Amino acid sequence: MTAKKPNNSSFDDTSCRHILSLSGGKDSTALALYMRDRVTNLEYVFCDTEKELKETYDYLEKLEVYLGKEIQRIRPGIGFDDLLEQRRNFLPSPQVRWCTEYLKIRPFERFIGADQVVMYVGIRADEAHRKGYISTKPNIHARFPFVEDGLRLRNVMRILEDSKLGIPEYYKWRSRSGCFFCFYQQRREWVGLLETHPGLFEQAMKYERTDPVTGEMYTWVQGESLAEVARPERAAQIKADYEKRRASELSVAKETSLLSVFEMQCADEHAGCVICHL
Repeated sequence: MTAKKPNNSSFDDTSCRHILSLSGGKDSTALALYMRDRVTNLEYVFCDTEKELKETYDYLEKLEVYLGKEIQRIRPGIGFDDLLEQRRNFLPSPQVRWCTEYLKIRPFERFIGADQVVMYVGIRADEAHRKGYISTKPNIHARFPFVEDGLRLRNVMRILEDSKLGIPEYYKWRSRSGCFFCFYQQRREWVGLLETHPGLFEQAMKYERTDPVTGEMYTWVQGESLAEVARPERAAQIKADYEKRRASELSVAKETSLLSVFEMQCADEHAGCVICHL
């Protein structure tokens, strides 16, 4: 079976490439499983920032075995540290997401070149507010199979459960894929990184700085440094506040299942970068 032709009369579907970009998260993984037998010659790619969690790499290896097909790794060529130095150590942020552009989008566009491409994006039917794409190149045509077929979070979780692949280990303490220092992380997720990967937390902390002239702080978390987050009393407070909110939400949930927890997490999520956080 070949993919349906995108809604673009000038697009030639017969000679294009079909590409599904994986983030290492639940939605793009479920989409890979969903589309495996629906599209011929489907290419699977992963834009590797080289700052990912070990759990992400492990999960992709498991998925690769399940798909029976190589997931092509796309690397940026220039690393995050060099890019940061070029920007005089100004950290990326939700307002200036240069990391997404230089570590994900540009390497992906170089990989595609001038080829006509149908790009499959794992946005679900219950998150239409995220419907959009990470590239403006005219030769890349985005499709949203979950939106087209009405698949929601419950369907995504069922696909992963039925495949026996499950979800990445990082979901025990994190609600999204992406670099270990992603600025979209909530404070409780930073505490999770501290407890699970203290070495990575320390690396992320070293990226923060204070301007010696103005005294302005450049931190991953708005208004608070990771050194402050890591203080035992502060970390305990962050965890307690999260657990209190979680308990309150679960008390009114119809079922206290893994799905319920994910629904709560998704309600908390900011609209992160599409190519990073599916």
